[in-house]
Amino acid sequence: MRTITLEDVLIFRTVVREGGIHRAANALNRVPSNVTTRIKRFEARLGCALFQRQGRQLVLTGAGRRLLGHADALLDLADEIERDMTSRELSGPLRLGSLESAAAVRLPDVLSGFHRQYPDILVDLCTGSTGVLLERLREYRIDAALVSEPFDPGGLNVLPVFREKLVLVTAQGHAPVSSPAVLQGRAIAAFSQGCSYRHILLEWLSTEAVVPRRIMELGSYHAILACVAAGAAVGVVPLSVLETAVCREAVQLHALPDRWAYNCTHLVWRGAPGVTLQKLIALLEKTGRSAFYDDTDTF
Repeated sequence: MRTITLEDVLIFRTVVREGGIHRAANALNRVPSNVTTRIKRFEARLGCALFQRQGRQLVLTGAGRRLLGHADALLDLADEIERDMTSRELSGPLRLGSLESAAAVRLPDVLSGFHRQYPDILVDLCTGSTGVLLERLREYRIDAALVSEPFDPGGLNVLPVFREKLVLVTAQGHAPVSSPAVLQGRAIAAFSQGCSYRHILLEWLSTEAVVPRRIMELGSYHAILACVAAGAAVGVVPLSVLETAVCREAVQLHALPDRWAYNCTHLVWRGAPGVTLQKLIALLEKTGRSAFYDDTDTF
């Protein structure tokens, strides 16, 4: 017998969002005792506590935090199903995560085309490193994400959509970089832990036991390129980003060996995609294919 109903999940999430039983009761148009009883019965059926008291406040337990991610996904899916069954037009939110490079260069045309076809679908876009995006996806905070290699799919659905060429960037006037050894003792500028391109640069350096003097963690390609242009560090960026960068002429480009130079951006998602995500997948399969096989990325 199923132990979870959508009403149980809605009451639970409302208590979390409203910050307590009384406010949740007002929001749900119920009496507080009813909400308390429903939560206790829900906990009994699940066999675990969802809340614990800290003074006069209710805080989530570990089990409660896990359930909250599922609750958002279940209720969002229920809303999507209802919209799909009662309306001829697709609508509602699509929570999409993306690498900053893909969001800046690859997605504008894709999302503008998507909006023209489905104007009632609101795409809620957030950016982050591959590691951060995968964590958000597995916590049900986003519906899908564009991530780069290498990554562990861990049971996720994976669709390759864009191919990127990566290049090493240094300050202008830097000597040719014929091997990682040339960069011994240099600092590198990169995104935080979880960035695939950072991982690739470190792996390439490690082939000749080169250890960077320090890793400067920055939050945008503009900051990385500015740091590189100043001579403070070197970095690895997609060539597609440099083609639109304001400070493109302030940095010098160096080719990486093919093993490290070519990288694929994938769309990943959990389980069966919802109706709105299916439409985005179909569009990416069509528009991404030309970008994936475009081999004109030279410099």
